[in-house]
Amino acid sequence: MTIRWEADADVLVVGTGVAGLTAALHAQRLGLRVLVVTKGAAEDGNTRWAQGGVAVVLDDRTSEAAAVDSVDRHVTDTTAAGAGLCDESAVRGVIGAGPAAVTDLIALGARFDAAADGSGLARTREGGHSAFRVIHAGGDATGAEVSRALLAAGRDGGLAILEHHVAVETLRTPTGAVAGLLVLDPDGAIGLLRAPAVVLATGGVGQLYQATSNPDGATGDGLALALRAGAVVSDLEFVQFHPTVLYTGPAARGRRPLITEAVRGEGAVLIDASGSRVMTGVHPMADLAPRDVVSAAITRRLAEAPGGVDDHVFLDATHLAGPAFRRRFPTVFAAAQAAGVDPAVDPIPVAPAAHFACGGIVASTAGRTGVVGLYAVGEVARTGLHGANRLASNSLLEGLVTGRTVAEAVAADLAACLLGGPTGSVDAVLPAEAVADRPVLQRAMSRHAAIGRDDAGLVEAAATLDACSVVRPLRTPELVADAALALVARLLLLAATRRTESRGCHVRHDHPERDDRRWLRSLPARLDVAGLPILVDPISLKGVA
Repeated sequence: MTIRWEADADVLVVGTGVAGLTAALHAQRLGLRVLVVTKGAAEDGNTRWAQGGVAVVLDDRTSEAAAVDSVDRHVTDTTAAGAGLCDESAVRGVIGAGPAAVTDLIALGARFDAAADGSGLARTREGGHSAFRVIHAGGDATGAEVSRALLAAGRDGGLAILEHHVAVETLRTPTGAVAGLLVLDPDGAIGLLRAPAVVLATGGVGQLYQATSNPDGATGDGLALALRAGAVVSDLEFVQFHPTVLYTGPAARGRRPLITEAVRGEGAVLIDASGSRVMTGVHPMADLAPRDVVSAAITRRLAEAPGGVDDHVFLDATHLAGPAFRRRFPTVFAAAQAAGVDPAVDPIPVAPAAHFACGGIVASTAGRTGVVGLYAVGEVARTGLHGANRLASNSLLEGLVTGRTVAEAVAADLAACLLGGPTGSVDAVLPAEAVADRPVLQRAMSRHAAIGRDDAGLVEAAATLDACSVVRPLRTPELVADAALALVARLLLLAATRRTESRGCHVRHDHPERDDRRWLRSLPARLDVAGLPILVDPISLKGVA
């Protein structure tokens, strides 16, 4: 195949979620030539589906409530949720930079909900938070507002975005530094994008599972690109399942509507089909326990099939009057109504679904990875912020903060001549990779590598994955996505099999206890010279900055 067209820039940003757009806008403000690449439409990223809000400690309140919260308290809540695997310096760095990042977003035009008493922005509380610190927009449409504001700023600033272009492979210099990307355009032609810096902001891996809150594009493409470029990944075994995704029947597949944790923050409670409280006696914070705790509790309760129901529970928000619920949670209300449920009268049927990848490409909070010229931010990155379980509403905060810091890192690295030079002629050779049958992969991962796991199931999932995979050149967007899912699934299964304990999002039925003596550490992995996944010495996590 031949290269049909070329373009060049100082930095390529892959992805148009909160992290990618923030990075692109900030890099543009720093004077860099920026080109954004996204495999769908610009607004198709996962950010617009985020409901709850942004967890941040802002000093905008005039009431006594302002003294209740602090950065230290937010750090403590984050590390507690992360179950011992957070990097405290990363946590403190991101959370400490949060107020400035949110202020910058507001200056771009984002509109957050105001408190009814006029004392600054409205705040809610979500699982794992010890204070009301989550700011929101449109009631439960925070992600949509963040996405709108960033896209509007990009349009106003003439930000160049290539929509419906799929990144297939990184280009490398003879010394191994990144030099750009090979992409497939909407017509299936190969394009060559030259740049000494590539920022991956490609989101998560929810499509590994049959049920997820993630959009169709969450297929782990950025992880696969980085791995083939020589990057290290870590903590892939920690996939967070959101406890409350709208249950629409046993045959439902793909993205399901999220029921934001903020509904529980306003007093809703989880009940089973017999009407009994699910979280009573499970955790001191009850229905506002961290997500891994709530999801695991729901799964245990469903195993008992209370009231004859074994595939969903209910979120009882009937204490909220109809108009009040509709005003505060318009997105949730519309989704429930579409499913034939009136939240003011009936409890909402919910079940856990794959939601957030706590691990990813090993990177500093400035986005630098172990590959020269390759950067990673947002959900695709593993900075140490989330550890074994992400604290609710820290994800939008992470994207806003690290999007700014990665732009500054790229600018600094370019100015210091630390990045690769231009490449000469490039052969348009698309990689050939193992491509899995997606429905088979999703069934195996949902059955054996979701909330509850054991050695036998993980081994069976790996065997199923091998049996349903065929090596094929990545000539279409579908093949690129399915190859990425297959590669990420193999790495996840490898790490989940090795980690013989239960911690955070990783629950092993055959090893139910947390084991800090052996496993108070991450499990980094990479591809060997044959392209096969291997675990590497944890020291690889150090020094990426």
